[in-house]
Amino acid sequence: MPPPERTVRQRIIELLIGTRLSSYQLAQMVGIAERLIEGHLPHVVKTLARDRTHRFVLEPAACSDCGFVFRDRTRFTRPSRCPTCRSEGITAPRYGIEPVRK
Repeated sequence: MPPPERTVRQRIIELLIGTRLSSYQLAQMVGIAERLIEGHLPHVVKTLARDRTHRFVLEPAACSDCGFVFRDRTRFTRPSRCPTCRSEGITAPRYGIEPVRK
């Protein structure tokens, strides 16, 4: 009997190990909508919280015009505009999984 196919979250975890990708890039690789990826990411974080060998890394979004970095943002979606200069040119946050160093 063949092994069951990997779930979407398992594929996301496999793709994020050792690299940093945006939700758009993940959506293209997994083959689902970008908003669905953003819905799966909180669950991926919860899964990795139980794993002592890896940790989830969030590279925050930033404004392309003034350089404001959204460090305190807890959502996984891209902000719509910069609170400082009101520009809509925002780089997407990138996600990754790194091994924990002892």
